[in-house]
This record gives sequence, structure tokens and C-alpha cells, in this order.
Amino acid sequence: MTKEKGCLLCLPSKYPLIWSNSDFRVVLINDHSYPGYCRVDSVIHVKEMTDLSDSKRHEFMRIVFIIESVLRSHLIPEKINLASLGNITPHLHWHIIPRYKLDNHFPESIWANPKRAEKKELSESESLILIALIQKKLSN
Repeated sequence: MTKEKGCLLCLPSKYPLIWSNSDFRVVLINDHSYPGYCRVDSVIHVKEMTDLSDSKRHEFMRIVFIIESVLRSHLIPEKINLASLGNITPHLHWHIIPRYKLDNHFPESIWANPKRAEKKELSESESLILIALIQKKLSN
């Protein structure tokens, strides 16, 4: 497994682990402004999607789309944002962010200046239900 010294995503996640295999892991960020916010990380340290083989790229995106689907059906957000930037942390990862009309930045990017100061994390029981739904879908 390739790791890079000083890379935060090469370390064990500080966020709850939803699911993992030898290539990818899914964590629940559950930001207080974005309930259900998840991230999919490459386990190996790569910078770009094209650093992966075709089959690994397809598997990565299959995971992202499964999570998007679960979030859409379970949380019913206004929109889902998918983002893979990596400018600050150049380790391949995708953000899957449920967006709501009253979230702190809507309709702007979550990295824009906030328009509001709302807080709404998923409760522990809501988080456990969401985690179980994602795990079930990814296990199929």
C-alpha cells in the first residue's frame, strides 16, 4: 500500500468509517451544516483519477454513485454536490455533500462565504441508520 508522509488521508480517518475494502474507504463527515456529508478516499496515495486503472476508476465512481443514491433517497436533499478537488490535500478523494435550501451556503459552494449559521448534524441514531443503508448497498 502506497502512503505519503504528511498526507492526512494516508492516515486512519478521524471520521467514522462506514465501509472499506483494500482500495477505498467511505467515511461519514456529518458536518454540522451538511447532515449526511460523506467522503470516499483512495486507500493508496494517488493524486488523480487517471492514476488508477480503468477498473479501479469505475469501482471508485460506482461507490460514489451508490452513496449519492442512498443520500438522495434517505435524506431527500435539495441537491447533491460531488466534488474532487485535492488542491490542499492532493490525495484522491470525492466529497458527496447533501445540500439543503437552508444550509449555510446554499446555493453557493460549501467553501464559499456562509450566508447563514445553521447547525443540524444527524443524530447518533440517524447516523447509524444511514451507515447501515450505505453498508448494505455497498455489500451487494
